[in-house]
Amino acid sequence: MRTKLTMYEAIKGIDDDDHQWREKKDIESALQISRSSFPPDKERLVSLDVFRGLTVALMILVDDAGGIVPAINHSPWDGLTLADFVMPFFLFIVGVSLAFAYKNLSCRFAATRKALMRSLKLLLLGLFLQGGFIHGLNNLTYGIDVDKIRFMGILQRIAIAYLVAALCEIWLKGSHNVSSELSMIKKYRFHWVVAFVITTIYLSLLYGLYVPDWEYQISREDQGSSTFLNLKVKCGVRGHTGPGCNAVGMIDRMFLGIQHLYRKPVYARTKQCSVNSPNNGPLPPGAPSWCQAPFDPEGLLCSLMATVTCLVGLHYGHIIIHFKDHKKRLNQWILRSFCLLMFGLALDLFGMHLNKPLYTLSYMCVTSGASGFLLSAIYLMVDVYGYKRASLVLEWMGVHALPIFVLIACNLVFLIIHGFYWKKPMNNLLHLIGIGK
Repeated sequence: MRTKLTMYEAIKGIDDDDHQWREKKDIESALQISRSSFPPDKERLVSLDVFRGLTVALMILVDDAGGIVPAINHSPWDGLTLADFVMPFFLFIVGVSLAFAYKNLSCRFAATRKALMRSLKLLLLGLFLQGGFIHGLNNLTYGIDVDKIRFMGILQRIAIAYLVAALCEIWLKGSHNVSSELSMIKKYRFHWVVAFVITTIYLSLLYGLYVPDWEYQISREDQGSSTFLNLKVKCGVRGHTGPGCNAVGMIDRMFLGIQHLYRKPVYARTKQCSVNSPNNGPLPPGAPSWCQAPFDPEGLLCSLMATVTCLVGLHYGHIIIHFKDHKKRLNQWILRSFCLLMFGLALDLFGMHLNKPLYTLSYMCVTSGASGFLLSAIYLMVDVYGYKRASLVLEWMGVHALPIFVLIACNLVFLIIHGFYWKKPMNNLLHLIGIGK
């Protein structure tokens, strides 16, 4: 029971101190957390739960309707759509929540051990859920081919970002009191040093590494016998940010192995790779050789910039901790969000395109700025003006974020329903409503 709760707290952003002690006995027994770890009722930040719930709802929407409405589906490569905000929102929320989780530390070593264990559990959960055990509703097969298991995924990325941000919060913050914006920046100056170093490493590798030609295999079914086709991708470039010859994919192929990457990359929906673009479709004549190559959108190098998103969210959380006035909080959030948004759009204008699969600096800035604006709007509505009844459903979804992710986003609900049928396996509820055919 405690293991499940620990992973649950992690996907929520590890925000034990963020919430008041629940009054209802059934919720008390489920959470099993000491009453003393929560702030008074008047300090509870309901807006963070609502923000998390809204992100979960958005995730379900784009997962279920993205294939029907391409405008909200993930962008095939460069560009930004509604679906491309989901991951940054989660990472931003984790960062904000960390400011509460490690606000008062009794022992840094115990806190570090706790952070390491939570990250490890999230990694293992992500590996199980997204590593290949469930292959999708249209081809319901079970089991893991260890030789082809996917190593990275959504929960794995959150685990990495959480661990880095948590270690910064535990070990790299000053001990002096905060009385002004300048003193807050001084207290957390090493956080910004870490963010700057991570960004510098990312940009140096993305634009500095030489990407050579590379090969991969695809399987073809031919009259019942499995055959393999070798394809070669010609690169020989440096600093390229296209789908086939970027440093992000090269690093993943080198360290993770191409057989352990995501096999349904978004660039398969580009005009170069699909006659039905922006939807999936047959390859057009003369399609590039990289169109059928695996590519992981949650890979190693792009997870560096994802970590910076979490650190940005952590800074927004510090503003909540050290400034109690609503107006001051909102002013600081809006100012920072505006600067991030404008800087990201300027980078895009000058050639560093908004790109989720690569998690470019411009993408990080724009999505972090959007996260800050959305948090400000929800905070104003819920915590300042008190419109909480209208957001009760979203708040509930935010409190139960991990179970919803596991049951809905990972198709477990559909698989459970699919497992019950009448006389023939095809006679099940999902097939009756047109899912899984």
